[in-house]
Amino acid sequence: MINLDDLVALVRNYNPKTDEDLLRRAWDYGEAMHEGQLRHSGEPYFTHPVAVAALLTEMQLDDATIVTALLHDTIEDTKSTYAEVSRLFGAEIAELVDGVTKLTNLQLSSSEAKQAENIRKLLIAMSRDLRVILVKLADRLHNMRTIRSMRLDKQAQKARETMDIYAPLAGRMGMQWMREELEDLAFRVLNPEARNSILRRFITLQREAGDVLHSISSDMRHELDRAGIEAVVFGRAKKPYSIWRKMQDKELSFSRLSDIYGFRIITDSVPECYAVLGVMHQRWRAVPGRFKDYISQPKSNGYRSIHTTVSGRDGKRVEIQIRTREMHEVAEAGVAAHWAYRDGVRSENPFAVDPAKWIATLTEGLDSAEDHDAFLEHVKLEMYSDQVFCFTPKGDVIQLPRGATPLDFAFAIHTRIGSSCVSAKVDGLRVPLWTRLRNGQSVEIITAEGQRPQASWIDIVATGRAKAAIRRSLRDEDRERFMRLGTELLRVAFANAGREFSNKAVATAAKLMGVQDPQELRARVGSAELSARRVVAALYPDSPNQVPEVDAARPVLGLGGDQSFRRAACCQPLPGERIIGITYRGKGVVAHAIDCDVLAELESQPDRWVDLRWQDGTHPAVYGVTLELTISNDAGVLGRVCSLIGTHKANISDLRFMDRKPDFYRLLLELELRGVAHLHEVITALEAETAIAQVSRHRDPSLRP
Repeated sequence: MINLDDLVALVRNYNPKTDEDLLRRAWDYGEAMHEGQLRHSGEPYFTHPVAVAALLTEMQLDDATIVTALLHDTIEDTKSTYAEVSRLFGAEIAELVDGVTKLTNLQLSSSEAKQAENIRKLLIAMSRDLRVILVKLADRLHNMRTIRSMRLDKQAQKARETMDIYAPLAGRMGMQWMREELEDLAFRVLNPEARNSILRRFITLQREAGDVLHSISSDMRHELDRAGIEAVVFGRAKKPYSIWRKMQDKELSFSRLSDIYGFRIITDSVPECYAVLGVMHQRWRAVPGRFKDYISQPKSNGYRSIHTTVSGRDGKRVEIQIRTREMHEVAEAGVAAHWAYRDGVRSENPFAVDPAKWIATLTEGLDSAEDHDAFLEHVKLEMYSDQVFCFTPKGDVIQLPRGATPLDFAFAIHTRIGSSCVSAKVDGLRVPLWTRLRNGQSVEIITAEGQRPQASWIDIVATGRAKAAIRRSLRDEDRERFMRLGTELLRVAFANAGREFSNKAVATAAKLMGVQDPQELRARVGSAELSARRVVAALYPDSPNQVPEVDAARPVLGLGGDQSFRRAACCQPLPGERIIGITYRGKGVVAHAIDCDVLAELESQPDRWVDLRWQDGTHPAVYGVTLELTISNDAGVLGRVCSLIGTHKANISDLRFMDRKPDFYRLLLELELRGVAHLHEVITALEAETAIAQVSRHRDPSLRP
């Protein structure tokens, strides 16, 4: 671990006007708060905040960010409080530390719904002050560098989270070096065999071909010297994960990969960049389709550079990036370049992007993604996007991710244009809407009045903005249809109950049922989310026709006249749960719960699927379901369990002991219930019993039809 004087010296190197007293006070406070705490490796815990702070000095960040790094775990892991940090170090630093604490508490590798909500919170924290995520990225990088001291299951969890969220986020911010290192560290945990194989092949390649990097760099310097251009040339081999991903994407073996080396040429001015490009293309043959000019069309995170690939020495493909020194600073620091200091003042780099504008481009349209699947899809599309630049007929540039189509182009111009798009011309030729666009193409969108987005468009577009707009339009269209259908269903239900149907009655029912407005209630009835009988029952609880008894012999809707029905023994679906019917030869239709594993195995046989739903009304208590219980081995416990189930009007049809221990019994109980609400009622009552250690629903996949 570096000491305090070393850290102060690191900051002073790029910021001579640093507040040394502030750094020293933060060091002393953090060290005192973490006194006695150890990391998994056995080292003093304070070594971690110090390492994070040192990482941030490499980006030449301001004092507030460095102090935040030193204190970033104090509020979460020590007796320190937000109020105390604010009093000692000011409101700005307290807000940053609190922001990092909140990010640390997000479980980004949890279930999809929870993950989506937590990523929303992450993006909100970024929008308030991007320095919060810079500290968090440095924190994650140091944790990944020292991950070997963690439990294997924790290593896998953190590595997957890093690969899915933090590495692409660092790349999207323009911090490519950090993205590559995070990916490689995660790759080492998730697939060590593949990584070691690539490293072994690198060693073999170097032994056979010699120092390729030195020889090619020397060739480039020689050509630049001949042209009278002063530039810095340096090369590197690509990271193992980058090579492995290219092998997977292109389905190539290591021996067939050519561009595994990358070279950067740093010049003093933009004209020299293009002069260097000319020299390289004169000396070596350019590879078609591998040229990108991010100087004339920079990325949204401020990245500027010329990319080209040439056939170099011995026919090896060589990737070259050409940029100025200022562009290189932004390429290394990304959005963080906005806070970089030089000689005590914030660096005025003309290519550093405004973080507020950058975060606005990243989060644009995210609020419109109503369900968590769409939100996660949008975030990951935005994180991983590699860009192409196309032109409107007027010459305006539209920036899109690689793989985008004319439909994406139309929605990028305006949602109205995308929604009314009927066809497109690319470079003057009419093309299908699913055509993948390439850099530099001119796109003309043809629209028609009355055109609406089609459901098939979801699979055509590649941008989150287009997908969100299409889904929103389809939902609106479905809503109108469901509202009309719901109105008719309610009219019939009110008539059957002998009640008058009116707009006022629907509005009152919506209020009673907690639905935001009467139109939403009509739409839910039309889409079968709510039954019309339930709406009548909410208004008139004593209505004799409101909840009819359901015939146990025909409890579902959707069967053909001659089709028999039974419940699947593997998942034991209950009334109130979503179900899917599967036809079996000689067995009729078998109903499976929507989350049954058997359905995933039958996705390729849609002709066997039958759309079923339970009849509305009161079902008799005849539907068997199995519960697994762990109960204490005490006198009278089993009797109390049986009595408790009986008081909730459930019948025990079978009981089997699975495991007997001196302290506990594990048993399976088969109950006969009315539906899923009845099941939840019984489980809640059992969970409240102190002698029951655990209760859960038991499903047996081996009992599949």
